[in-house]
Amino acid sequence: MRSRASSILLGALLVLALAVTGMLAYEAHAAARSHRETAERALRDYASVAAWEMVASLGETLDAIAAPTLGSVTAGRATSPFEPLADPKSLEGQALPADRCPDGATPTIVAVDLRTGEVRSGTTNLAAPTIARLRDAIVGDVSENFRPERGYALLTPDGATPIVYGVRVAEHGAPLVAYGSTLCAATLGSRLVVPALRRRALLPWDVTGGVPADSLLDVTVSDPAGHALWRPGRPQASAFAGQAAADRVARLRVTVALRPAAITRLRIGPPPGSRLPLLVTLLVTTIGLLGVAVVQLRREQELARLRNDFVAGVSHELRTPLAQIMLFAETLRLGRARSESERRQAADIIVQEGQRLMQLVENVLHFARSERGIRPVAGSTLALAPVIEETLARFAPIAAAAEVTLESSLDASLLSAVDAGAVTQILLNLLDNAVKHGGSGGRVTVALARAGRDARLTVDDEGPGVRLADRERVWLPFVRIPTANSGAGSGLGLSVVRELVAANGGATRIEDAPSGGARFVVMFPLSDPQPRDHVVPSTTARRDRAAVR
Repeated sequence: MRSRASSILLGALLVLALAVTGMLAYEAHAAARSHRETAERALRDYASVAAWEMVASLGETLDAIAAPTLGSVTAGRATSPFEPLADPKSLEGQALPADRCPDGATPTIVAVDLRTGEVRSGTTNLAAPTIARLRDAIVGDVSENFRPERGYALLTPDGATPIVYGVRVAEHGAPLVAYGSTLCAATLGSRLVVPALRRRALLPWDVTGGVPADSLLDVTVSDPAGHALWRPGRPQASAFAGQAAADRVARLRVTVALRPAAITRLRIGPPPGSRLPLLVTLLVTTIGLLGVAVVQLRREQELARLRNDFVAGVSHELRTPLAQIMLFAETLRLGRARSESERRQAADIIVQEGQRLMQLVENVLHFARSERGIRPVAGSTLALAPVIEETLARFAPIAAAAEVTLESSLDASLLSAVDAGAVTQILLNLLDNAVKHGGSGGRVTVALARAGRDARLTVDDEGPGVRLADRERVWLPFVRIPTANSGAGSGLGLSVVRELVAANGGATRIEDAPSGGARFVVMFPLSDPQPRDHVVPSTTARRDRAAVR
């Protein structure tokens, strides 16, 4: 009962351990997934921050481009709302050499009177329709987006002539005049984007670890139609990108993507790899260990049951011969034997039962030694037939008491380097097993013959035989296969047989006997594997009917 309670408790603990492991695996997976999502979100946020920083840098760069040419007429506030237009030609002389196009064309200054809609231009190569489109674009942008603190703005009204403009304001921020300077479309990327990339760090230094941001980022600048104004030379695929719109810089679209190197260098660290394989391995390992524990628990329970059966069997095996010994010893001590033959019979029974006890004790002692790994077998070359004949004579009274006939056929020429005591114990156990399972009135046949380089010892009975499924199991300790003829036993006899045979270099197996019962086969290696023709195998038949009651 206590063993069953312990088994239930152990099983419950194992199931609880599996549940806890599963819960921990789920929590770890959820935590890893949350960490990964947080890291990926932070990386996308970094890309978005870099994109907005690029937009701010584009605005600052645009201000730096426009200030030398337009700063004199857009800075400060007009003292009068009727301030006249400045001469555009005079402003063209303030243009920087960098503002020139590769073909030598100089920027065109355009002045738009926001009060009257009048437009003036300096020395120009622009057609009148182009100037009109520039005027309309400036007027429209001022009406929609003007703020006194806005600064300069870049427009591309016809898709080919970019113009940067600023607004002259009066008191209270009222717009008076817009002054614009055309830029060279062919060099707009190098004139605007490249300085913007260098103007400010797109990511804080403490985030990049001191590594320049431009080596970690791919920056693409494109117009609203999607045409790239600037793109990296070798863009790298990235899952982490941010976008921002430069509204006052021609509404350019800025896309910043984190390069793979940036993902590992950013101080937040790379997104953690999936731990699912590790967690699955942990869970599978736990399930495997649980399975092993359950199998081991069942084996322990089976072993406990077998040992209980062993104790019961040994108790019965001891009680029966001890009762016989006590009975006939009391008969002799009290003088109840009426004749000399009765006294001799009582003494013979005491000897027989003592031999049974000795055999049982020898089996238990050998099993205990084998469990500790001790095999005290010291063999020497000997003839097997005499040892077998002596053992048969020793077992004859026990067979006679069970009304079993012993027959033997022995080859007297066979020699083997085995221990005589081990051979005796092997045969006694096989004979005892045959008598138990063969039943009363049966016959047990012992044969010794040459089989190639081995001596083949067989013991046949007339019992029900051993099923194929049980022919290996019966050699295990404590295992007893119940049959109609079998009685109580210790379950150690056949286990001891296999141990002793293996210790002497032999092998065991079970076959079907010609009589329909079981044939137990023991193979011993021969010391003289070559047959000698002048030695004739002896055949002995033992039918001691007088000993059979």
